[in-house]
Amino acid sequence: MPDDTVTIDASGLRGIANEPGVAKPDPIIVVDGMRRAFGGIVAVDVDHVEIQRGVITGLIGPNGAGKTTFFNLLTGFDAPDTGHTTFKGEVIDGTSPHRLARRGLVRTFQLTKSLTKLRVIDNMKLGAQRQRGEKFFNGLFAPLWKAQDREVEQRADELLKRFKLDHMRDEYAGTLSGGQRKLLEMARALMSQPEAIMLDEPMAGVNPALTQSLLGHVKDLRAEGITVVFVEHDMDVVRDISDWVVVMAEGEIIAEGPHSTITSNQRVIDAYLGTHHDAPLNLSEEQARIAEDEAIAERGRHHD
Repeated sequence: MPDDTVTIDASGLRGIANEPGVAKPDPIIVVDGMRRAFGGIVAVDVDHVEIQRGVITGLIGPNGAGKTTFFNLLTGFDAPDTGHTTFKGEVIDGTSPHRLARRGLVRTFQLTKSLTKLRVIDNMKLGAQRQRGEKFFNGLFAPLWKAQDREVEQRADELLKRFKLDHMRDEYAGTLSGGQRKLLEMARALMSQPEAIMLDEPMAGVNPALTQSLLGHVKDLRAEGITVVFVEHDMDVVRDISDWVVVMAEGEIIAEGPHSTITSNQRVIDAYLGTHHDAPLNLSEEQARIAEDEAIAERGRHHD
């Protein structure tokens, strides 16, 4: 069994107990009594969980564990049946996604939401908050919004360069590859200058080269003091970038802790790893098992 405490450098989580719902020294998000059911199926039933400010928290669990529903509830895309959530100490129950974005809480989606028939630069500019030209009356008088629009465009260009998308600036977003769209969505989320960003399977469908780029960008967010919460199935990714891991199963939080303790937690093995029935957890393991199966089949053919 793992030790009751953990040691994590520079994350503010030194000495925190590895148990569900443990209090954090400086939580930015706190959830109490959150429950969401669809008919007779309870998708989320979280008694208490806290997300530490300024660290990368991985949210893992088997398919159907309630991770995406939990994300939707936290970011205003769905409403819980019961429960309360605070962000930076303020209750955000019933707050719409765009108002949460103004407060500093944004999210990305597993399936990217770029506007394919708009240029990349225009997709980026849509992410900026409180643009004067969005109001009908102001939009009629360019002097009221032109200066701000130049500032927004300059910030968008800086982010496109940072995410190595500047060469696609004037192309339609629909011409981007799946991995480039993931980069665009993360870059656009940063246009709102968030304090916390929630990434729903940011590495899904991304080729290995772009995966490494995305991992680097996520680590950069932490270096800038931005809180990151992400859903991910690849345990190699979780181990690489997460400071803290929260595990869900059947809508509940069943474990918390650093990756090193999570992988040896019996409840996680039973509820999460056990549901795979010894299935591979990453691409390299899957390829190794395929090669082993082919070798066994080949030996069988020679034997016959």
